[in-house]
Amino acid sequence: MSAVPLRNNKAVAAASRSVTVLGATGSIGDSTMDLLRASRDRYRVEALTANSNVQALASLAKEFGARFAAIADPARLGELKDALSGTRVECGAGESAVIEAAARPADWVMAAVSGAAGLKPALAAVDRGATVALANKECLVCAGDFFMQRAARAGACILPADSEHNALFQALGSGNREELVRVIITASGGPFRTWAARDIERATLAQALKHPNWSMGQKITIDSASMMNKGLEVIEASYLFTLTPDEIDVLVHPQSIIHGMVEFSDRSVVAQLGTPDMRTPIAHCLGWPDRITGPATKLDLAKIGQLTFESPDFERFPGLRLAYDALRAGGGATTVFNAANEVAVAAFIAGQIRFGAIARLVEATLQDWTRSGNLSPLSSADDAITVDQVARNRAATLLPQIASKAS
Repeated sequence: MSAVPLRNNKAVAAASRSVTVLGATGSIGDSTMDLLRASRDRYRVEALTANSNVQALASLAKEFGARFAAIADPARLGELKDALSGTRVECGAGESAVIEAAARPADWVMAAVSGAAGLKPALAAVDRGATVALANKECLVCAGDFFMQRAARAGACILPADSEHNALFQALGSGNREELVRVIITASGGPFRTWAARDIERATLAQALKHPNWSMGQKITIDSASMMNKGLEVIEASYLFTLTPDEIDVLVHPQSIIHGMVEFSDRSVVAQLGTPDMRTPIAHCLGWPDRITGPATKLDLAKIGQLTFESPDFERFPGLRLAYDALRAGGGATTVFNAANEVAVAAFIAGQIRFGAIARLVEATLQDWTRSGNLSPLSSADDAITVDQVARNRAATLLPQIASKAS
């Protein structure tokens, strides 16, 4: 049974909703706090967390009257206490404090802690049956099967906060599961959409960070440039909506106006459109099952003039192909895919490898994992974290070999 709410299965909206934001100072957190700022009478902030930005976290905690604030870096506890001195805000530091923030009694939790570090806090919110707006891909990429199973057992409601998955969530409401033919995730194509393979290979960090449509963090922007991010979204959609790889297509759509489409058995295709602004899908999650007023720019299709579409190029962007391979392999392969990609992106940022080597390192790590025969299903967060760490270590071991190879 899916923990994603089905059509006509609306909950009763509370007059006032308590919220927790995990990752309040990141790009998703910024958008969430912006929406909360515009609807202060509707929401009360229970807890906020951040990775290391103490001053920004303390400022938000004071502005919104949060009851609890947690900084992930345990060495910054004293700094956080000083910043919150004279307030009634409780505070903590380290992984346990971030998990405590998620476990506190908020009706709605934004799970926006990036990386595998976001898994245990998100599970803490899931296990108490909260409504969780999921912006952390790794929760599903690394642990999709048991994450969704635990959500269903606890009666938690999982709302997709990514623009593409939120679009699919809205479009899926137009039909029943047995009527579905496929879902279509759109991709902008990133900054290298029209580049030749040899130029993509040698792309610089500055070039990779020039996304044509979206303003995002460094890691996700680089993933968009390599289309690894779209691969992660394919994996996420599979677990979130219980879809096979063959039921998920990717379509390059440079304007980023259509965010997702669903095709049904009568050949109707239902799409969700909107300007490229993360506040739109977050607002949908924040108000669900109702809709709240969002601050994004009104969509003006006449001004845009035209919408164009292209098939994805798996040769120039092999990361997308590798995501499908990992999804079909199962048994922790998607966890390995994500971990190896994080190592590869960090190496690219550090100038250790070329842009084109990101996919080669991921592929080498996946092949090594498959050859080892470690393809048993994951059954716990600790299993996923162990596989994640082993894959990171293996990717780091393979890194010098990949770096030394000329394209």
